[in-house]
Amino acid sequence: MRISKTKCNFEREPLLAPFGFKGGYLSEIWQSVVKLEAPSGRQGLGLGTQSTLWSDAKVFLGNAEAAGNAMMLMATAKAAALATKIEWNTPVDLLEQLLPQVYDYCKIITGEPELRLTFALNALVAVDNAAWMLHCREHGLDSFDQMIPADVRPALSARNDKLAAIPLASYGVALPGVVKLVDEGSFLMKIKIGSDPDKDGDQDKMLAWDKERLTQIHNAVKDRHTPHTASGHIPYYLDANGRYDGKDRLLRLLDHAAKIGALERVLIVEEPFPEELKIDVSDIPARLAADESAHSDHDALERIELGYKAIALKPIAKTLSMSFKIAKLAHAHDVPCFCADLTVNPILVDWNKNVAARLAPLPGMKVGVLESNGHQNYRDWDKLRGYHPRPDGSWIAPKDGLFLTNDDFYACSGGILEPSEHYAALVKN
Repeated sequence: MRISKTKCNFEREPLLAPFGFKGGYLSEIWQSVVKLEAPSGRQGLGLGTQSTLWSDAKVFLGNAEAAGNAMMLMATAKAAALATKIEWNTPVDLLEQLLPQVYDYCKIITGEPELRLTFALNALVAVDNAAWMLHCREHGLDSFDQMIPADVRPALSARNDKLAAIPLASYGVALPGVVKLVDEGSFLMKIKIGSDPDKDGDQDKMLAWDKERLTQIHNAVKDRHTPHTASGHIPYYLDANGRYDGKDRLLRLLDHAAKIGALERVLIVEEPFPEELKIDVSDIPARLAADESAHSDHDALERIELGYKAIALKPIAKTLSMSFKIAKLAHAHDVPCFCADLTVNPILVDWNKNVAARLAPLPGMKVGVLESNGHQNYRDWDKLRGYHPRPDGSWIAPKDGLFLTNDDFYACSGGILEPSEHYAALVKN
């Protein structure tokens, strides 16, 4: 297959309030749009949600926010242009040929010779999604199940009819806001740890802040119950975004969790260490999950060998093609996967949802899980929802803390293979 024409565009979407993690804060998120056209005239439309802060904090913190976003958008446009010079059979083939070239280009434009691979992968999401759409149209595929490569299907063979909707308790969400999420039906939330309370990089202050944060949340929700976990308790999903400087400090946090009776509630601790800290974690008394550090299937294998016991899949941040490769590898090693968010728009939530609905539930959970926090953070979430091909689908908004991935959802693959008139208009010839 070849691509004869491409077009790229983007929109800036403001946030309700500064969104903090990794010691930094976002004020807006850029949505990229890519159109790929084959010689047949068939087209594929792909969306991406950019996060320079998540993909490489050095780039975000070393540049103006808009400058970091502009660099990633340049990489997306470069990838689309490069795609016209490549012959490919599947989008996975295309990604494997594009990624090294785009990564080298990203290192040049950011001035970061040690740039994290996730920056390039994040830039490639819109191109990869457009390639999958084009692939479906060229081959007459009309469902997500048909899109899944045969060797990946064993890893995505579940059919969850419910997914726990995981909201985000970022640094700026005070305790009343956390309790409000539980009152509204949430029973699993992602709690950001690793804050830099005085903006001085002091790890002792960070640990003290995290201990107090966990204590407050545990005391507030420890007596709440849910039918969707094996224990009947509300579990905790702690996300450190690589902020902990070593095993000792993490063990001190987990020791504190044990003292207050919260350790058994910790479902996963995601990405506690900087990815260059390659240490054996098999003795840590919690299920550690790799997220940013599992850039590729090669990196995921390295983390599994270090003792990580879960992998966060991010089709909406590392491309669907790479997520297929990682899911296959994790399944072969009996390591559970789940889908994490990147504060994406409603259409990309459903790209993520299609993968999450087909993953076996995490140990300790009776239902599948899907993080989705866009509704908490975008100023114009309802407007963005209106851009979805099926904005009123029964699976779109969570009910009592659950996304209902029912027969309607599976029948139309959540609407992701249908055109969005709004985004199509942005790349109209």
